[in-house]
Amino acid sequence: MGPHPAVAAIRLAVRRVLHDVLTDQTAKAARFAHSAPGPAPAGEPPLVLVACSGGADSMALASALAFEARKLSVRAGGITVDHGLQDGSGMRAAEVVARLTAMHLDPVEAIAVRVGREGGPEAAARDARYAALDDAAERHGAAAVLLGHTRDDQAETVLLGLARGSGIRSLSGMAAVSGTAGRYRRPFLHIDRQTARKACMVQSLPVWDDPHNADPAYTRSRLRHEGLPALEKALGKGVVEALARTAQLSRDDADALDSWAADVESSVRDESGRLECAKLYVLPPAVRRRVLRRAVIEAGAPAGSLFARHVEEVDRLITGWRGQGAINLPGRVEARRQGGRLVIRQG
Repeated sequence: MGPHPAVAAIRLAVRRVLHDVLTDQTAKAARFAHSAPGPAPAGEPPLVLVACSGGADSMALASALAFEARKLSVRAGGITVDHGLQDGSGMRAAEVVARLTAMHLDPVEAIAVRVGREGGPEAAARDARYAALDDAAERHGAAAVLLGHTRDDQAETVLLGLARGSGIRSLSGMAAVSGTAGRYRRPFLHIDRQTARKACMVQSLPVWDDPHNADPAYTRSRLRHEGLPALEKALGKGVVEALARTAQLSRDDADALDSWAADVESSVRDESGRLECAKLYVLPPAVRRRVLRRAVIEAGAPAGSLFARHVEEVDRLITGWRGQGAINLPGRVEARRQGGRLVIRQG
């Protein structure tokens, strides 16, 4: 008798990602062999880490990684991040470490972080978490870090992007592969949250339900417990699946537009590299705004703090020029129109 359908589904999702990681590692080894004389150095199997909070999604992911890694040439480890935002968080992190160790993951560690305030509590916690995971991946030489985001998380991300009015890139949600050199992998983007919880239940895996996930003070929590249920009541079941489908379609479109913008960028600059307003004006708006966004980020604006309204203000220097002054942007970057050129620089 095979495993429970929920367990089989999560294991299959992880197996596919591990095969992708192994394929990527083989390709890297081939490039190394091509560029370096002599035989390639023999190394250990690639290390894949799971980011585990102790919740159902990440515990199901850790269990599937532990199971599948034994059948493949992969080492499996785990990281839990202690945000220090709740009483007893250090104790819970230690419990997660114990559970991951019991699954025979190695290395396993808990990382305590200090959460700042920039961007609000949710964004600040996310930034601190990813910084810790990046550091752990570098220290351990991990080929990939698995994240337990589900289809439900993807639907919530799409709705949050829609509410912010941040454009098609926000509607594309979370990528299955992201981060430096494709470090972050999300095997569960096509698996619903209930499947992950069921997998934990049938395997008798203890899970921790973060009270922040039910706290109406947090935007995502309100969306999860009030917004999405209201949409499903009004529109019927299938809203989550439709939103996740929207994310993939939007991602395909956004990737194509990003590629177009990258291709034309050099053609709208003069000999000194400054953006020419007349050449920008004739571009399709979606392409022009991508060129402007890239230029503002290159000048020093943090990508996470640069919103659609910022780019629209810069765009008006091209399309609605009335002699207006400089536009102040995140990261102390300013944009101004000067002599038919767009000057974007850090003040």
